[in-house]
Amino acid sequence: MSKYLVTGGAGYVGGTVAQHLLEAGHEVTVLDDLSTGFREGVPAGATFVQGRIQDAARWLDPSFDGVLHFAAFSQVGESVADPAKYWENNVGGTMALLAAMREAGVRRLVFSSTAATYGEPQSVPITESAPTAPTNPYGATKLAVDHMISGEAAAHGLAAVSLRYFNVAGAYGDCGERHDPESHLIPLVLQVAQGKREAINVYGDDYPTPDGTCVRDYIHVADLAEAHLLALGAMTSGEHLICNLGNGNGFSVREVVETVRKVTGHPVPEVVAARRAGDPAVLVASADTARERLGWNPSRPDLAGIVQDAWAFANKREQGQA
Repeated sequence: MSKYLVTGGAGYVGGTVAQHLLEAGHEVTVLDDLSTGFREGVPAGATFVQGRIQDAARWLDPSFDGVLHFAAFSQVGESVADPAKYWENNVGGTMALLAAMREAGVRRLVFSSTAATYGEPQSVPITESAPTAPTNPYGATKLAVDHMISGEAAAHGLAAVSLRYFNVAGAYGDCGERHDPESHLIPLVLQVAQGKREAINVYGDDYPTPDGTCVRDYIHVADLAEAHLLALGAMTSGEHLICNLGNGNGFSVREVVETVRKVTGHPVPEVVAARRAGDPAVLVASADTARERLGWNPSRPDLAGIVQDAWAFANKREQGQA
């Protein structure tokens, strides 16, 4: 059994990873300021500490075997409107966390990174060697942290893995999406099925894709969580490994909407709206590095299964059971 600090563990992905760590028999402490996370998102069995990552040194000590770092602001639009908030928290907070880890002698880190580091892709599927050219401050802060981690690994022997997510979806037991406001496609479409929204906006139907709508790579949150546990066993002192996480195939917005109709049995009206600035037509990951280095293979690639799990969680929340 090992002991891990999970920053941002009251959020969607952090909470799911914390749950997987607990199920694997590890001791887990969740550090979260609840600015975007939810207390009910912290899995039972984890020790919860409410605080900021800037103050991680208060709780991090040599008894910890590693850190899994999810604490970050992640709204693209907000990052454009208030970039300083993102640089202060995502970059400044991580700098403080790395200093606390160095002081405590904790030398293993898994970092929650993002496909937003790549910006507009020159080719798909996207590999880790693709140029990094983020188009918003959110992606820029995540890329800055990746550079920071590389320097820490080289200078101080940190063993680190950055996992660059594409579109995370689905649910795992009581771990699901609770964003407020919600910005992700699948839960938004499910809200239409629940009668909470009149229709789903489809931003652009004239892209160079089979049905004219954007194509994205959806990965089940449980598959994502499993990659984090594998990363803990695959890291090497002094190395910063970067891996993309995705299924390697994409689904269009219209395919997602139609899948929700089939899974829920509810009509989902759609309204075509103007394209959003900076939305690439296709974002699909190459996860070959994760397969080769981590031994990771997603076992839940089916879109209908992803939607079914998200729908079950949405109904549990509606009934006050999650």
